[in-house]
Amino acid sequence: MNISAALRSPRAPFAQERVTRAYDVAALNPDGSRFMSTFNGPAIPLFENAFSSFARGVSLLSPHGIIPIEDLAPGDWVNTSSGEPAEVTWIGSTNFIPADANRRMPLVRVMADSFGQNRPSSFVTLGSGARILQTPPALRGATGGAAMLTPVGAFVDNVNVIEVTPPTALRLFHICLSRHAAVDVGGLMVETFHPGMGGTRDVTHAQRDQFLSMFPRVSHITDFGPLAHPRAPEQALVA
Repeated sequence: MNISAALRSPRAPFAQERVTRAYDVAALNPDGSRFMSTFNGPAIPLFENAFSSFARGVSLLSPHGIIPIEDLAPGDWVNTSSGEPAEVTWIGSTNFIPADANRRMPLVRVMADSFGQNRPSSFVTLGSGARILQTPPALRGATGGAAMLTPVGAFVDNVNVIEVTPPTALRLFHICLSRHAAVDVGGLMVETFHPGMGGTRDVTHAQRDQFLSMFPRVSHITDFGPLAHPRAPEQALVA
């Protein structure tokens, strides 16, 4: 049975567990020392979303200038939506093949000025795990003016925000800071990783434990701390 057929069968969750991916982690331990490891984990949303926000080549704004995501290291500081910089404590990365027909992982390219002048200042390529600090149109009247973290895919219009599927493998990254935040990516504010308080409820205990073991400063999901901004409810994004 091929992967596509397996995922359509009643045993899909068990079949999907056999599809794995190598996840690379560089992080700070609680004592400030460096931690580096590669994990072989399941290719399921909880894991993949933690490694699929920023495409290689994306640059973040720091107090000392622009840093490409691939040059970022634990202990660096980056600018955040609060106006105060925060320390990078965790960097996850892995290779994705967007054009793989059996496990399609499209990317989203946000063109310059898509959300206003210099937002972003030039095109930005993001992965499926990215959320941006932008309220979806359907919710603008219900937020009291507060911006919401919304999956970037919700804004795809094939004009300003475009889904792209490069034919070759691409390195994607995600980061955690000393606190949850949105970081400045060429004028576009993009969320740092947070699984959400219910993020591990749909996985097995073994998968949850393996996932948390990838974060040396985390022993329980509550250790990710509070969300810096509200997230757009998923039901409001369904067409």
